[in-house]
Amino acid sequence: LDQLKKVNKFSIYQYLLILVVLAVGFIYALPNIYPTQPSIQVAYTDSGKSADQALLVELKDILSNSQSEYDEIFLRENKIVIKFGDVNEQLASKTILQNALLDKVIIALNLEPSTPQWLKDLGGNPVKLGLDLSGGVHFLLEVDIDTAKQGRLELLLDSYRKTFKEERISYDKSSINDLALFFQFSDKASYNKALKKYRDDSPAINGVQYIITERPSTNILLLEYSDVALREIRDYAVGQNLVTLRNRVNELGVSEPIVQRQGSNRIVVELPGVQDPTAAKKIIGKTANLEFRLEANSRTSPLRKEEFNFKEDQFRTAFLENAVVASGDRVTNANTGFDESGFAQVNITLDMEGGRAMQKATSGNIGRRLGVLFVEQKTKSELVTNEFGEKIIEQTSYIEKNIISLATVQAVLGTSFRITGVGSPAEASELALLLRAGALAAPMKFVEERTVGPSLGKENIELGIRSIIIGFSMVVLFMFFYYRVFGLAANFSLVINLVLITGIMSLLGATLTLPGIAGIVLTVGMAVDANVLIFSRIREELKEKDPQLAIRDGFSRAFVTIFDANITTLIAALILYVIGTGPVKGFAITLSIGIVTSMFTAIMCTRGIVNLVYGNKNIKELRI
Repeated sequence: LDQLKKVNKFSIYQYLLILVVLAVGFIYALPNIYPTQPSIQVAYTDSGKSADQALLVELKDILSNSQSEYDEIFLRENKIVIKFGDVNEQLASKTILQNALLDKVIIALNLEPSTPQWLKDLGGNPVKLGLDLSGGVHFLLEVDIDTAKQGRLELLLDSYRKTFKEERISYDKSSINDLALFFQFSDKASYNKALKKYRDDSPAINGVQYIITERPSTNILLLEYSDVALREIRDYAVGQNLVTLRNRVNELGVSEPIVQRQGSNRIVVELPGVQDPTAAKKIIGKTANLEFRLEANSRTSPLRKEEFNFKEDQFRTAFLENAVVASGDRVTNANTGFDESGFAQVNITLDMEGGRAMQKATSGNIGRRLGVLFVEQKTKSELVTNEFGEKIIEQTSYIEKNIISLATVQAVLGTSFRITGVGSPAEASELALLLRAGALAAPMKFVEERTVGPSLGKENIELGIRSIIIGFSMVVLFMFFYYRVFGLAANFSLVINLVLITGIMSLLGATLTLPGIAGIVLTVGMAVDANVLIFSRIREELKEKDPQLAIRDGFSRAFVTIFDANITTLIAALILYVIGTGPVKGFAITLSIGIVTSMFTAIMCTRGIVNLVYGNKNIKELRI
């Protein structure tokens, strides 16, 4: 009898494990009970410039003069955050700041968590909400592939012109016609040499790069990109733009942005919490390109040079040649370092095509200066009066080009070289960042624009929580009336399961979406399903065994069935996560987490509670 009484008894270590898991789950789920607060994020329009104390003081003065009320204003990383008591004050202050500062800053509406500092120190943050729950803006952008092809052809045309000049291949005409390279050669010998050069440059190892159209009677050669090359150009342009957009959006600290490819040449951008499409467009528009050009000298024709201002000193100018040696989409890496004298420098790595172009441009120009031109698409805002006498902000887009570096070429440059004379280490770091993330391989246009209002997001949250409460309540009532004490144990485990799901999602930084809420509702049913299997097995065992043995065997023998069922569901959820996008991923994440937590609560927590109630006792009759 004493041995039977000790059958259902956990060791102190098993209870400690349960308590530790529960403690961690409760701590990281706790931030979700603190409400979010309407806020504004302010950052300089110039992405290379971080928000500073001067901007903080200026914002305080503007808000004070306009008698706007705010709860808190502080500097965080590269932006300034202003918290408000309500949404109306947030919107009014945003309009005041935008009218006062215009293009100087980017202002984005956001929701700031009010988590206590001690929880933040432990890494505790509320679950991030997706666009459908928090509201925000959705953009679908299309990459202009034709412009990317045109840019590549212009570089290729300039490269072949230089090659033919070096190899003494004479031509009378050269141009780009209908996305094809056109050369008309002076004689048959030059024609044959150029044809051989074209064929040598288009190896069939990874697919032919060029399609060559021969017109020997007129000594004309047409060079077009093959399907293989066009696919490579398209994938590179979309991939580079994707990286650029992610870097730019992340720099502005928008909460949990989504930037992902859709189809062959489109990119989806979602900015949860941002309610102003204009500000969001400016964030998306903060993309740029880079151009490497040689400085014009006394022999350069006035028609082949252009004057540019320096980015950091608008009163300083320099003349650069019109010919672009290489553009920023050829930069594969850039990092900072120090030269022999201890001054800051930027180490640059180009791809093979960019390296060849740089080598040709610098081989005969040692001692001249190479300029790095920062090409940025900007929006100009003006405060105007409309026909109704209202003050509105009118915006127009334009391209701005500024020199960010002008350094002397000391040796022939290839795929790797360095830029010196870039100022302080901080300025060098900013330049490296622009070189890494500033390149936009091709322009983009907005195909679709959609704003999800905060009221719709709030309604989605309320409906989602209501569905969880209704489903949870029905399950709790059923379990209590049908299984009595065992049902209470299952219900307690169900509460723990929901807390653990919330805690793990907060800890992992996962994003909760509306389909994610559906995954939680499904998890509630699956968690109870495991307990139903266990309790049904215990009922079967009671027909032939002592209650203590029936409890033990019911849990142990139902485990195999529970494990098999949950593993197959987990595999399906992982497949959904791998191949799915957006809402499907949200559903898969919550379902996967819920499967793991439901197995833990059903097998460990429910068993622990049952052991506390019935373990180490002489039970003659068990009602279940």
